[in-house]
Amino acid sequence: MTYVSGEIDPSQSLGGGSAARASTAPGSQVAAQVTAQVTAQVTFSHRELKRILDLYGRKVAAGEWRDYAIDFLKDRAVFSVFRRASEVPIYRIEKNPKLERRQGAYSVISATGLIVRRGHELDRVLRSIDVSLSLVVN
Repeated sequence: MTYVSGEIDPSQSLGGGSAARASTAPGSQVAAQVTAQVTAQVTFSHRELKRILDLYGRKVAAGEWRDYAIDFLKDRAVFSVFRRASEVPIYRIEKNPKLERRQGAYSVISATGLIVRRGHELDRVLRSIDVSLSLVVN
């Protein structure tokens, strides 16, 4: 299999070796760049992803949502929800650490680009799209 300049064999280990051996290995500069890029990405924590996927599972069971995509970018992490795979996302759940001290790191954005809710706590932000039916009794 041939690789374009700058690509690495996916089966190649990026860690586990000693620093001296890694620095003398061919392609170690590329491996260091890839490692730096991976650590620079914003990701969802296990707890955050579990909460988002719990909501996603309930909406799939209700027949409202059908597909999702996760993007880990340099400045934010995005969980996109689709009604059908060929459409634009209905909602985007974003985590942007740069906004953590101001409006809050979490936001829910609709398909039109309108920010539905923004806040410091993921649970509160997700409540804006997790509308459950309640029984009203007289």
